[in-house]
Amino acid sequence: MATRRLQTPIGESAAAALRRAFAWLEDRLDRERERLGLWLPVALSAGIGLWFAAPARAQWIGTLFLLGGGVCGGLLIGWQRRTGRSLAIACATMAAGLLLIWARAAWVAAPVLAYPATTEFSAVVESVEPLPARGTVRMIVRPHGRADLPPRVRLTLSGERAAGIAPGESIGLRARLMPPPAANLPGGYDFAQRAWFDGIGAVGTVLGEVARAPGAGERRQPLRARLSAHIHTAVPGSPGGVAAALVTGDRGAIAETDDEAMRRSGLAHLLSISGLHVTAVIGFVMLLAMRLLGLSRRLALAGHVLPLAAAAAALAGAGYTWLAGAEVPTLRSLIAALLVLAAFLMGREAITLRLVAAGALLVLLWRPEALAGPSFQLSFAAVTAIIALHESRWMRTFLARRDEGTALRLLRAAAGLLLTGLVVEVALAPIALFHFHKAGLYGALANIVAIPLTTFVIMPMEALALLFDGVGLGAPFWWVAEQALRLLIALAHRVASAPGAVATLPSFPPGGFALALFGGLWLLLWQTRWRLAGVAPLLAGAAILLAQPRPDLLISGDGRHIAAAVPGGGYALLRARAGDYIRDSMAEAAGIDVPFTALADLDHVECNADFCRWRQGQGATRRIILAARGRDRIDGRAMAAACAAADVVISDRWLPRECIGRWLTIDRDSLEASGGLALYLGERPHVATALRAGDAHPWRRPQQVSGNDEAIPTGGPAR
Repeated sequence: MATRRLQTPIGESAAAALRRAFAWLEDRLDRERERLGLWLPVALSAGIGLWFAAPARAQWIGTLFLLGGGVCGGLLIGWQRRTGRSLAIACATMAAGLLLIWARAAWVAAPVLAYPATTEFSAVVESVEPLPARGTVRMIVRPHGRADLPPRVRLTLSGERAAGIAPGESIGLRARLMPPPAANLPGGYDFAQRAWFDGIGAVGTVLGEVARAPGAGERRQPLRARLSAHIHTAVPGSPGGVAAALVTGDRGAIAETDDEAMRRSGLAHLLSISGLHVTAVIGFVMLLAMRLLGLSRRLALAGHVLPLAAAAAALAGAGYTWLAGAEVPTLRSLIAALLVLAAFLMGREAITLRLVAAGALLVLLWRPEALAGPSFQLSFAAVTAIIALHESRWMRTFLARRDEGTALRLLRAAAGLLLTGLVVEVALAPIALFHFHKAGLYGALANIVAIPLTTFVIMPMEALALLFDGVGLGAPFWWVAEQALRLLIALAHRVASAPGAVATLPSFPPGGFALALFGGLWLLLWQTRWRLAGVAPLLAGAAILLAQPRPDLLISGDGRHIAAAVPGGGYALLRARAGDYIRDSMAEAAGIDVPFTALADLDHVECNADFCRWRQGQGATRRIILAARGRDRIDGRAMAAACAAADVVISDRWLPRECIGRWLTIDRDSLEASGGLALYLGERPHVATALRAGDAHPWRRPQQVSGNDEAIPTGGPAR
């Protein structure tokens, strides 16, 4: 009895504390009841993200059971309570997201090429993407009569050999094909995942000439290609490439130096048709239609001007989206614009976070795989940050109209634009660092000039030029547009070359990225003061990123290229003649923005025709590295002593059994299972891999075809 008397007060106090916690949470959710719907796309995204993050089917199924338990828990708490109802709906939506992307990945399944192959085949051209800045053309083709080839193949060939080729044309060619490449280094871009959802089973390069049927050159090019070619003729060079990107979304004619400058300066969003461009087109068409329709007294008195103008603007926006290729950012912007028009006609507040949430839900339900790409994340994060900022009470007060002079009003508007740019830069920084390992620091300042220049000068001048080209009078408008485009490019180069213009960091751990995203969403989506609790996970994610060490060694997926950290923060390459792709991917993974040096030129490195040997690290963490760089066969007994004296042995070939490093031995066999590697040789040495063991995502173990009529067992890893 004494024991029961002691336990009763403790149990009662715990129950009372639990009731108070539930009452507090219920009160908070009731205050935020208008914002609860904004978390539906977040929950759906969380389910989709869990499927991408977890590698094994058992984990996906286990997650579904856990979410089912969450639904049951919410129902036990009570559907009448906001706490129970919110928990049940959130868990059910997350489960729906996981099932949605799982079903989508199975729905788009198509065979993938197993091994590199050189073969001749005939195909039907599905799409043609000219890349004038590189002098090449990229095509998607559908081979026919070849069951040993994937149904869709992406090919690259020179612009001269591709001249006149149009979609729908049948061609014959010889090409070197390979499976869609996975990430070359940990945290790198995984094209195999993107290719899976695009149905591309192989990529390759055309060898020799392309055979075409007689009269094939008479086939009419698509409107998008003809419009891009017309713009390139009117505005030559890289400015013409930017002009075409703004109209058709075709970025192939932009010089690589200018493209990089736009990225480094924080202006790359101007080249991807999204909210800014769609809004400008719809707004321009609606204003023009209202002016023209307003000339009719009958339409004006009947109240038909506004709905007819909105309909014309909606048709123009839809046509612009179709012309630009209907990519995810453009579709998201079109959906949002149409919702704005509908709300405007109904007399409701148009630009709200509910609109953004509805757009996100529609895009995710249609293309759930878009969540994993930077385009979706960057576009929705930017719009959410802008609307959340301008919905805040203090921002409305700051920008409210008042009785003041023109100069002060313009200064206030510029300050608002700068503040908006700063908030957007902060919101986008974690996403940019996660995907690209770099983020521009001066983008907010650059956009103060670039956005008005693009919206009020470049795009209107291009629209007028295209309109007056019909009667041969577009040249003056093209001249003005070209000068503004050159000013935009010069601004990008000036900002990109400024000291400290770009922050570079190594790979952002997925856990830290998830924390930062959750904290940012918590800050943006809630209204009451408890949104400040989002600062904690946001700072935790930032701390994880800042604490992430730079790798001591980076090894590409084929083992041929090695980057070693050197004193001073730079890196040295084993093969100094590595191409731009390798250098760029190594620089991103290392989180550096300085040129590479040659490993063989360093004083502490000993190299011969076959191997390089050096000491990596400082003090107690120093390790001896032995890396192969030759192609000649070496006897295993001759290598045994050298391997035994090294802590890490790295080779792109198969090493003999006698070659065993003291800590780690890396050769072709191990790299096929692990992919690219990042080695950390600190007090707690560890290895990060590009591929995860037991990864059951379909692009890792697809159905395979050989490319040479050989039978390939299904379910094996594509190499």
